[in-house]
Amino acid sequence: MKAHGIVHKYGDNVDTDVIIPARYLNTADMQELAKHCMEDIDTEFAGRVKKGDIMVAKANFGCGSSREHAPASIKASGISCVIAKSFARIFYRNSINIGLPIIECDEAADRIDAGDEVEIDFDTGVITNITKSESYQGQSFPEFLINIINSNGLLNSLK
Repeated sequence: MKAHGIVHKYGDNVDTDVIIPARYLNTADMQELAKHCMEDIDTEFAGRVKKGDIMVAKANFGCGSSREHAPASIKASGISCVIAKSFARIFYRNSINIGLPIIECDEAADRIDAGDEVEIDFDTGVITNITKSESYQGQSFPEFLINIINSNGLLNSLK
């Protein structure tokens, strides 16, 4: 399983209120939520993101409230994977539960820049920065997580 796309880069402590502001949580329509994903820190994100793109951040990505809408809005926006130095634990679990791949990798979070073209091999955990001709070793996904992601979430994998 692989992902390939252009990077959207963010810093430390990006919380769930920034990922999807609470004022938009009155809908369950994921495409509507995607229109507002990241808008409080990146007003151009929704118009710039393309299907398959990759989000990279620093430490503690997804901190704050435990709303599942945050990873769901990222996934609905077209992002194929989020790479960060670290994730808030509930965000990590919510991401896997909805089938959004996330990888922790300090070196990738430091070296990858916005606009870089990146490819990720989830089986090996290798993150390749095509723009810079560099590779970074992230953690590979165990088979059960690959099954959840390929099934588009935990509930679908159980069916």
